[in-house]
Amino acid sequence: MPVPLSAETIRQAPKVLLHDHLDGGLRPSTIVDIAGRIGYRALPTTDVDELATWFRDASSSGSLERYLETFSHTVAVMQTVEGLRRVAREAVEDLAADGVVYAEIRWAPEQHTEGGLTLEQVVEAVLSGFREGEAAAAAAGQTIRVGAIATAMRHAARSLEIAELAVRYRDDGVVGFDIAGAEAGYPPTRHLDAFEYLRRENAHFTIHAGEAFGLPSIWEAIQWCGTDRLGHGVRIVDDITAGGKLGRLAQYVRDKRIPLEMCPSSNVQTGAANSIEEHPIGMLRRLQFRVTVNTDNRLMSQTSMTRELTLLAEAFHYTWADLQWFTVNAMKSAFIGFDERLAIINSVVKPGYARLTA
Repeated sequence: MPVPLSAETIRQAPKVLLHDHLDGGLRPSTIVDIAGRIGYRALPTTDVDELATWFRDASSSGSLERYLETFSHTVAVMQTVEGLRRVAREAVEDLAADGVVYAEIRWAPEQHTEGGLTLEQVVEAVLSGFREGEAAAAAAGQTIRVGAIATAMRHAARSLEIAELAVRYRDDGVVGFDIAGAEAGYPPTRHLDAFEYLRRENAHFTIHAGEAFGLPSIWEAIQWCGTDRLGHGVRIVDDITAGGKLGRLAQYVRDKRIPLEMCPSSNVQTGAANSIEEHPIGMLRRLQFRVTVNTDNRLMSQTSMTRELTLLAEAFHYTWADLQWFTVNAMKSAFIGFDERLAIINSVVKPGYARLTA
């Protein structure tokens, strides 16, 4: 008999995470500790529980811009090699404890140079933290593989520089590139030189699109910029009728199997979806889009992969087969080599779900 679905049993299932922001997943206790060490006094409170609540409440305004404001505090405590390594290590440990077996964690190196670090020092500190986290997880009997995604801020003008940085470190653990930040007024086509460079270098990239802005953002990301994946992509439903008829863009996205990095709780917080029960992921799963489930910012949403999958299972009456489908989708869409992806699917993901459904 299959093991009944619950938060506890879902935690035991192998999970794959493609869209998780390093500066959105800090432990509140770590923020308070590092802030005290470096003399950062702008935190709204130094009480760990109250700080966790503040992040959740400040992120639930329904405004993407307000949501993004919360990052001023997390980025402030990630301006030293020690701080970056610690945050990166703890992120991996937390994901491994939640049953994540493969993760791609993204962050914007350009936001961590205020204390005098070079971009190279920032990248090397984070990669070192990831490797330390993998080793700590292994010592605890947990297996996890982590890749880094170097992100450029779409309102800035450093995307080509960050793209070059990503390519420079791709043999050391940087598996891809991304642009992030407020979509309105900052279309992905502003960064065409970066995307053209990445394509010349045979490098992978994803683009935040279709979250706060609509179909034109998705169309530009795909047809002008050539993205491999869509960060969120929620608004692709604007090209699908209530009866499930697909428009030209939605049909293209589905036919080309372009992965959608969906983050249900975060999408509700920023107003991209009304509720978990009304989240477009339900329709998109039924229509067989390449949908993946992600956390986005674990601190701001007070979430984990276990929580996201549990919420979806409750809202849409999903079974273990559905959760395995999401997980295999994500692993197929990862930015590591085909052999590695296949090995994780066949030796980790499928056996892990088989134990829960036997």
